Amino acid sequence: MKKSLLTLLALVSAIHTAIAAEKPNIVFVFADDLTFESIGAYGLTDCKTPNLDRLVKNGASFTHAYNMGAWGGAVCVASRAMINSGAFVNRAQAAIKEKPHWSEMMKQAGYKTYMTGKWHVPGAPRFDVVKFPTAGMPKGSGYNRPKSKEDYENGWKPWDKKQGGFWEGGTHWSEVVANHSLDFIKQAKEDDKPFFMYLSFNASHDPRQSPKEYIDMYPLDKIKLPKNYLNLYPYKDEIGCGPGLRDEKLAPFPRTEFAVKVHRQEYFAIITHMDAQIGRILDALEATGKADNTYIIFTADHGLACGHHGLFGKQNMYDHSMRVPFMISGPGIKPGSQFDMPIYLQDAMATSLDLASIEKPEQVEFKSLMPLIKGEQKVQYESIYGKYINLQRMIAKGDWKLIAYPKAGVVRLFNTKKDPDEMNDLASKPEYAPKIKELKAELKELQKAMGDTLDIDKPAQPKKKQDKKGKKAAKTNK
Repeated sequence: MKKSLLTLLALVSAIHTAIAAEKPNIVFVFADDLTFESIGAYGLTDCKTPNLDRLVKNGASFTHAYNMGAWGGAVCVASRAMINSGAFVNRAQAAIKEKPHWSEMMKQAGYKTYMTGKWHVPGAPRFDVVKFPTAGMPKGSGYNRPKSKEDYENGWKPWDKKQGGFWEGGTHWSEVVANHSLDFIKQAKEDDKPFFMYLSFNASHDPRQSPKEYIDMYPLDKIKLPKNYLNLYPYKDEIGCGPGLRDEKLAPFPRTEFAVKVHRQEYFAIITHMDAQIGRILDALEATGKADNTYIIFTADHGLACGHHGLFGKQNMYDHSMRVPFMISGPGIKPGSQFDMPIYLQDAMATSLDLASIEKPEQVEFKSLMPLIKGEQKVQYESIYGKYINLQRMIAKGDWKLIAYPKAGVVRLFNTKKDPDEMNDLASKPEYAPKIKELKAELKELQKAMGDTLDIDKPAQPKKKQDKKGKKAAKTNK
């Protein structure tokens, strides 16, 4: 009897092992502050990303992947809460604390889970293996720089390790993330258990530091200004993007062409340096012999203005700050395929559950991309919703985008097909009044579905000041 029981247990264990072995490996690579236009293969800027271009070539690209926005200045906190809980933005703040995380869903399905790099989610990372977890951003950003060419010459340099930041510890943090990733990949090569890797770079967040050879790839006299460059954004104060916001005070007010070029030089350099580290990871995965059963998903938590529209941060509703690269490669994904329908970047989580044959729990509101990839459907979301605290709301539908600034009493209307740089505001033209009315009505319905109670037709009310015994307001944009 005892022998029969042991035989049965061994058989069950063997079956579980066989089932687990059939599951694909999932590698999720996550960048910070990375705008969609930074991918070299897209040809929108001079930024060089040869390894991310490999993902574009070898898999599927989603050209209109959006973040929903945020409840605070640290947009990455909201984005990461959404992707790890699966809940939409207005429910994610509670869900990330109360519901199972993405990693726990994968672990329950038999995956060995691994995480390295930026976390910035309440509580400790819930993975089997955690290496080099970092919260927020590296310290050491320079503010209000450069004020002039002389100020630039005498200021800190991105390759100076004495400045700390990404250089804290002696090795650039992007290299540290890659080093730890390679260690796990080497171990996973010998393991039959499927793995889920969550590889989260702090790059390309400021301080935008990288080795000098990467800065040298982008001579200042070759850096181009964005087409929609402005010295000052006209509604910066009313939308919470004035000098008081950490991201925005990185460069002087009013903006100068020189300052924008310096920041874009450093931005492109840290992206290219990160890309080199991603290349090391891709090469290591191919060397395991498991690449044929591995899906790689790459995206970022949000974009970044870095000089567009007179803005520098991600706390706005323009595409440069809400839209990110999104690529997926792996078995059954047609190389070089492109999908232009709007999605949310957080669809990555639901997609991984689908690929791993995990039933999607109710808490996950985002959707798998596989029906789009397989050609089973053409639309993921009828419209895209965006928010920034109580000062901005957005709806994008078809060729149109409506942005509402309640405090300023302003709406902005763009035809993003004809005007992809969002430079020609049509809101003041009488002939577009019906379109504004239509989109505002749809935005209000979308707000209801999202659990958003802000009245976009009335100015946002200022927050009450806390008394001395009250807790200090949370610092924004860490």
